[in-house]
Amino acid sequence: MERCCLACMSDPLLRELDHYVVLEPGAAERILTAEETLAWLAQSLAALAAPPADLSGLGSARLQAERLLETACQLELEPGRSLQWFAVRLEPPAGLG
Repeated sequence: MERCCLACMSDPLLRELDHYVVLEPGAAERILTAEETLAWLAQSLAALAAPPADLSGLGSARLQAERLLETACQLELEPGRSLQWFAVRLEPPAGLG
């Protein structure tokens, strides 16, 4: 079973954003900085018994988190329980505000 989705972050403009809404089962949504989101993902990955197969070749939870942040928007913790994160813009793009 796939643990992450690879199509969510296909737009390069989304990867330039500095904030993410993160969703966890049983918790309120939060807005985190990119660095806080990386730390949150790394901690979540480190808590898994095994990383998703497509991330297992990366050496550390931090590298795995970086890959997830660049390529996905969901990490399945177990069947029916997933973490999700979505890039958000808190300010209008330069020149539009």
